[in-house]
Amino acid sequence: MPGIADKAVRHWFVTGASGGLGRSLIEHVLRQGDRVTATVRRAGALNDLAEEFADRLREQVLDLTRLDDVDEVIRRVIAEDPVDVAVNNAGFAVVGAAEEMSVTQIREQLDVMLIAPLLITHALLTPMREQGGGRIIQISSMGGQVAIPTHSSYHAAKWGLEGFSESVNREVSGFDVHLTLVEPGGTRTGFKDNLTFTLESDVYRGTPVEQVRRQLQDADANALTGDPDKIAALIYLTTRQTEPPLRLTLGGDSYAAVHAALTDRLAALEDQRAVAESVRIGS
Repeated sequence: MPGIADKAVRHWFVTGASGGLGRSLIEHVLRQGDRVTATVRRAGALNDLAEEFADRLREQVLDLTRLDDVDEVIRRVIAEDPVDVAVNNAGFAVVGAAEEMSVTQIREQLDVMLIAPLLITHALLTPMREQGGGRIIQISSMGGQVAIPTHSSYHAAKWGLEGFSESVNREVSGFDVHLTLVEPGGTRTGFKDNLTFTLESDVYRGTPVEQVRRQLQDADANALTGDPDKIAALIYLTTRQTEPPLRLTLGGDSYAAVHAALTDRLAALEDQRAVAESVRIGS
């Protein structure tokens, strides 16, 4: 029996597939001959693809803010067709100072981008292990390694997803179940449509919060250099690898930002070495 990386035709489960990177990914996967169950919030969002790939594309309505629906959907999908590759892609960003965010905005950000991926991953681990392997792709971001003002809840979700996935990957890699964190930079996917801005408060005018808010409000999406089709193709290739990478940092901007953040973090750690060692008993 071939491993998941070599299996001729595989079944993918992809969230947030109606547009952006999710849509680019399912189109690429379908053109490679695989099957896809794609989740959308609005029925019929993939009608054009369904006409072209009617025998290999199934649309599943799923609102990831309704966490109680996740297990039921996964069970139904698996019962119809075991999942070989899952992609937790759905996401959005709430932009503003932390104290400007409503409790509802914070909860929805974490539900969709952290808790739902955790629940989907949890639901798939046992069946993937029992079937002899699987691949779980977590769409993170350079924001899973780098933090900027106005994105506190977004970073909480992405940094949480990174830690969870690294831990789980170490638990299950011996079963040929591998998790990969994809960390794109600025990608031409209509990102501004997925930004929700908080109600601006006067106290943050003239601060880094206002500066970043204005940059995002005035941003030209056409200036972004990340190609979603190329990202989709690289994601697909990792699922064909026997030992896929834990992290896949994509985009020159992402590489530069993550490299700078890790370099600064390591330098700060080195500066604290003596302090760290000073708390040892007997020192």
